[in-house]
Amino acid sequence: MKASDILEIIQQGESSKVQFEEKIPHTDSLAHELIAFSNSKGGIIIIGISDKTGAVIGLTFEEIQESNQKLVNTASQSVFPAIIIETEVLNVSGKNVIVVDVAEGLNKPYKDHLGTIYLKNGSDKRRVTSNDEIARLLQSGGSFFTDEAPVSGTSASDINLSLYSKFLYRKLGKPFADLGLNLAQSLENLCLLKSGHLTLAGLLLFSEKRSTIKPQFSIQCVAVNDVTLNGNNFTDNEPAFEGTLSEVYERAFGFIDRNIRKIQVGNSFNSLAVWEIPQEVFEEVLVNALIHRDYFIQSTIKVFIFSDRIEIVSPGKLPNSLTIENIANGISIARNPVLQSLAQYILPYKGLGTGVGRAISAYPQIKFVNEIDTEQFKVIIPKPKDK
Repeated sequence: MKASDILEIIQQGESSKVQFEEKIPHTDSLAHELIAFSNSKGGIIIIGISDKTGAVIGLTFEEIQESNQKLVNTASQSVFPAIIIETEVLNVSGKNVIVVDVAEGLNKPYKDHLGTIYLKNGSDKRRVTSNDEIARLLQSGGSFFTDEAPVSGTSASDINLSLYSKFLYRKLGKPFADLGLNLAQSLENLCLLKSGHLTLAGLLLFSEKRSTIKPQFSIQCVAVNDVTLNGNNFTDNEPAFEGTLSEVYERAFGFIDRNIRKIQVGNSFNSLAVWEIPQEVFEEVLVNALIHRDYFIQSTIKVFIFSDRIEIVSPGKLPNSLTIENIANGISIARNPVLQSLAQYILPYKGLGTGVGRAISAYPQIKFVNEIDTEQFKVIIPKPKDK
């Protein structure tokens, strides 16, 4: 980083990724800042800048030495688990400042010595007290996955045994009766039952009670003869579908089938009519939405069929540092590992992180939008223009 970069940052003021400090803070205050950055998206602390005026105050040689030592000690002894930071001394307007680079942590949540967790909240920070937020931090740190969480009010008796038996035969090549396990043991072995309750994965994949216990974990579909939802030109509308994940997928696919334009292939009277956009595109994006969505967010997946495009909107931005370029190149991070490992036996899901690449190959016009602020992932599929 250059001095000119610091001056530009100062002009823009503090933010969720930039903090100014005139002097090195008290150990506890410094730890809280490091924790908040590590639990969020990372950022920088610039020491030697007035947080009230943005004036460059600067640090003496002794203050720089003392600050660097305190920074190292705090990062290693007052943040749990310990973090690694990078520091750099820059001369800005003739005065020395320290730039502390704090990366987004890989072992969230980070805590102080009292077990308190902090997150960035704009240019400030706040304590985390919500169980849902703590669970999401654990998930992003790879310590907890939503689909493995037990769902209260459920038990092994809520499993559709016929559906589960068919799945086991596809996966193991043997009838359930030949496995030598009772139902509870079998479900626990696959992380579908925990502490006597179905996990979220078990509920989503094999229980008809999913619709009553978690109705929001479904797909809603709307078709309009317009480019927005503002008018009254609705041509088709479905509430959240009932049933298991596979049934939800089939019903959403059927909705698209009855609302997408078909085109004739070939000149023969008997030539087939096919979708104007390849069916494979929707197979991939619908399955990916169901498997990779954020199940901490209590909302349905939305399918909007407009006159000029189709949008599939999934709850949850891409996890951690994943980008659209990453997923297009086959890189994936398992947000729901149980669903991901079992889906290939239930849905048209091939895994291996190749779904987005296949959708792009089948229809290069497809677009992906990762909306970080609204925590949504959008797939936008433009309709072919009439010739």
